[in-house]
Amino acid sequence: MERNTLSCFISDHEGFHGTIKNSPQDFVVIEIDINGQLVNSPNVQEGHTKRPSQPSQAIKRDDKLKQSKPDDTEVLNQDCFDLNVILGPVVNKELEHFTNKVRVRAGEQEKVELSLGTYPDKHQRAVVHRAVRYNFPFLQTVTNQSEIRVREDPDFKELASLASEGEAEEFFRFIDAKVPGSAFTFLPDDSKEHRTSVHHFVSRRFGKLVETKSFTDQQKTFITVRLRERNKQPKKRTIAECQEEVTLYTTFTLRKENLETLEAISYMAAVLGVLPSDFTYAGIKDKRAITYQAMVVKKISPERLLDKVSEFERKGMQISHVRPVSEPLKLGRLQGNHFDLVIRDLKPHGKTQLAELQHLVKEAVENVKNRGFVNYYGPQRFGSGSCVQADQEASVKLFFTPEDGNDLQNKAKRHFLLTGNAKESLALMPAYKARERLMLRALHRYGSGQEGCIRGWLSLPHSMRVFYLHSYCSRVWNEAAKYRLQTLGFKPVQGDLVWAGSEKGLKDTTEELNTPQVHVVTSVQEKDDVFSLDQIILPMPGNSVKYPENLLGQWYQDRLAQDGLGSSRFRVTSLKLNVPGCYRPLLAKPQNITYSLQTSEKPQGQSDQTCVPSLSVTFDLDASCYATVCLGEIMKSNLS
Repeated sequence: MERNTLSCFISDHEGFHGTIKNSPQDFVVIEIDINGQLVNSPNVQEGHTKRPSQPSQAIKRDDKLKQSKPDDTEVLNQDCFDLNVILGPVVNKELEHFTNKVRVRAGEQEKVELSLGTYPDKHQRAVVHRAVRYNFPFLQTVTNQSEIRVREDPDFKELASLASEGEAEEFFRFIDAKVPGSAFTFLPDDSKEHRTSVHHFVSRRFGKLVETKSFTDQQKTFITVRLRERNKQPKKRTIAECQEEVTLYTTFTLRKENLETLEAISYMAAVLGVLPSDFTYAGIKDKRAITYQAMVVKKISPERLLDKVSEFERKGMQISHVRPVSEPLKLGRLQGNHFDLVIRDLKPHGKTQLAELQHLVKEAVENVKNRGFVNYYGPQRFGSGSCVQADQEASVKLFFTPEDGNDLQNKAKRHFLLTGNAKESLALMPAYKARERLMLRALHRYGSGQEGCIRGWLSLPHSMRVFYLHSYCSRVWNEAAKYRLQTLGFKPVQGDLVWAGSEKGLKDTTEELNTPQVHVVTSVQEKDDVFSLDQIILPMPGNSVKYPENLLGQWYQDRLAQDGLGSSRFRVTSLKLNVPGCYRPLLAKPQNITYSLQTSEKPQGQSDQTCVPSLSVTFDLDASCYATVCLGEIMKSNLS
């Protein structure tokens, strides 16, 4: 995040200097479930099987839209099939050589095959089949006893001749995923004869699974493909089958240290022989921290999960509270997070004496406790260089813009920007960086020109592509919040948007946000102080949101125009993206905040100062609020 983004505070205390995240032990995050219990508590209940009433800082405009569009955090839980982890580096390299051979021999009649080895466990076979087809949709996987072999898929070849390779890849991934209620739409096609050929192909090859239909929108004709609904009554099941279904899902609390969520899930999936998408969770947690969160894994019994405890521990993960449940855990099904933090090396700003530190800390904590803080998105919401670009080549360069540091992922990004060599960069990129690896594979396959970059973006699952657009919207929201406070002050003014419904409705995403509940402040209401600052909401840019009717509304138009989004229509047709938008409260407040100031001696020889103050602070935040932002308000510092 840019250093000046979080320069607007709402309290006037002095604050103090300090460092956070000196070690993972200094930043402990514990998820709070929908029943208000810490997920590592001995009394934690099976709360996610009930209807939630959790708080949320992002208010969706339309529940139906929300249900049809995956949450941006879902990007780390969907279709992250890293063949380097699943097959192993040696077999994966053989497979990549084989795919190159298939490309070179395109059009030849002779069939070539490759054996990926034997997989006695059926769950592991399922993972290999789907991961290979996801990464290489033009391949067909077959099982002979326990051996899995791959060869070119003639059906893919036929569809690619009717549409394009990029569309064929997306279509075959859609077919393979079999997500209930999902649909796939081909690019517009003005030729009726050609559309008929596509209809015939899909019906002949996948007619039992899907149905096709042509429709016209804005004088363009499209073909949409939908999964058929299952109308058959389920067959009667035995008692044993019913008992087995009870253990189909297993919930557990995951403790991880200095690990990304995706890395943890990828490792657990490989160990258990399931897909990364078989894991569900309520929210993403920091890497540079010790975090506790609830997870649910599909197709794994509690006994089988417990058998793998020692392998998980080798990777810095611990599991507890293991038990069977009846359904997966949905994103957003949490009340918030509890934080146990230590801020080290405290010292006053400016010339204030160290002896006054106790007073500075008390004043700062009490101010934030009572007044809250500006509800900025934290830096983990978006990486450096996040932006929206019509030029796909420029957007790919932004995607691979490295951050500070010399770890493998940043080395791989720098190598790609310097050389443009996707294959060499792929070899450097860590296995758990699924998004980057998918993009690099596509760029290696199709080249790094404009068309290749479009196919690179389309190689990512839809929810991953949406993530980057959401990241951009989050950055715009942060800038809008700063502009709103600096330009219009610290009380609601004419044209502001406020939440006029109940406080419960503000925090409950299950309550639909109707237009009358998003109210525009009038001049009379401004004069009479009808609303307070904590009722102001700012829109996350999108197609369906209302914008403020004052200087801030004009700011939104000008800011979006800078990136070619003057119409404020968040549709990127080439990447099949559409974002309706939502609303986010301007302010947030920590709950249950406590603190204690401590001193310890520095090792000899480091400094004349023998006592090093540190601050231990604990508090709870609603879901989607950021502890680093709260600490920034307390300390009057920009933290990352």
